[in-house]
Amino acid sequence: ISAKTLQRWSLPSNENDGRLGSGHAPINKLTALERQRIVKVVNEPEHVDLAPGQIVPKLADEGRYIASESTIYRILKAEKQLQHRHKSKPVRHVKKPRALTATGPNQIYTWDITYLPTLIRGVFLYLYLVMDIYSRKIVGWQVHGEERSGLAADLMTDICLREGVKRGQVTLHSDNGSPMKGATMLATLQQLGVMPSFSRPSVSNDNPYSESLFRTLKYRPNYPEQPFSDLQATRAWVQGFVDWYNDKHRHSAIKFVTPAQRHAGGDIQILANREQVYLKAKAENPLRWSGDIRNWDPIKEVYLNPEKQKTAREEKKAA
Repeated sequence: ISAKTLQRWSLPSNENDGRLGSGHAPINKLTALERQRIVKVVNEPEHVDLAPGQIVPKLADEGRYIASESTIYRILKAEKQLQHRHKSKPVRHVKKPRALTATGPNQIYTWDITYLPTLIRGVFLYLYLVMDIYSRKIVGWQVHGEERSGLAADLMTDICLREGVKRGQVTLHSDNGSPMKGATMLATLQQLGVMPSFSRPSVSNDNPYSESLFRTLKYRPNYPEQPFSDLQATRAWVQGFVDWYNDKHRHSAIKFVTPAQRHAGGDIQILANREQVYLKAKAENPLRWSGDIRNWDPIKEVYLNPEKQKTAREEKKAA
C-alpha cells in the first residue's frame, strides 16, 4: 500500500472526514408540516381503508392535491403504515378464450353464478350477476334457491329491457355451466338478439371479470362472517353491495371513477376536471414535479381475453 494510505489509516478514530458534501436539502423536499398533513389525511375515517391509488383521485375529485401516489406510498412506508389490509389471496393468472373488444357500454356483458352459504349445512343460495365489462357496472343480479336456465333467461330479459338493448348490440360471455348453455337461456338470447360467448371447455376459470367481481364481493369488509339466514336477508345484503359497487366504488381499471359514472358517460368530464386540478397543482409548485402530470385520459377500449401482443401494446400505451 502507499504511504498516504498508511498515513490515513493511522489517523485517530475521532477525526472527521474532511471531504466536502452538499449541505442543502433537495429543493422539492416535503416539509415536516406537509408530511404530517399527508399522514393525517390518509388516516382520516373516509381514507383509512383506501390505498393511495384510491385516495389520490378521490381528493382530486374534491379539488384537493396533497402529494403524488408514489410520495404517499413512500411516506406510509417510512411511517410503517404499509400493509395488505385484506384477507384476500394473491391474484391468480388464468388462460383466456377468444378476444372481444368493448368501446362503449352495453356491448359486452359477462356473467356467472356464485354460491352463498346458508345456515343449513350443504344448502346454498345462488347469486346470478351480470356485469358490463366496459363500465364495470353491475347491470343486473338476482338471488335464487336454485341454478336454472330459465331463471337466468328471466334476468337477461329484464336487463335488456331496462338498458334498452337492441338486437345484435350485446355479446354475453360466460363459462360452460348448465344454466349458461341451457335450452331456455339460449332460446331467450336468440329471441333478444344477444350473441352468446363461452369459455373453452378445456380451460377452467377463464371468465376473469366475473371472477374478479365475486372476489371483491366475498372479501368486502362487511361480508357476513356467518352464513346467510334466508333469501330475503341475502337479497338485502347483495342490494347493498351492488349500490356500493356501482355508485361509490372508484374502480382502479377505469381510472378510479365509479362504474355508474362510466356507464352514463360521466367519466370524461370527471377525468378532465382531475387533469385541471393536477395542472394547477403543478403550476403552483413546479419544483415538486419531475415530469408530466398523471395521465387522466379516459379508457377508450376494454378487452375480454385479449391476445398477448395486443395486451403488451396496451400496457405500453398506458404506461
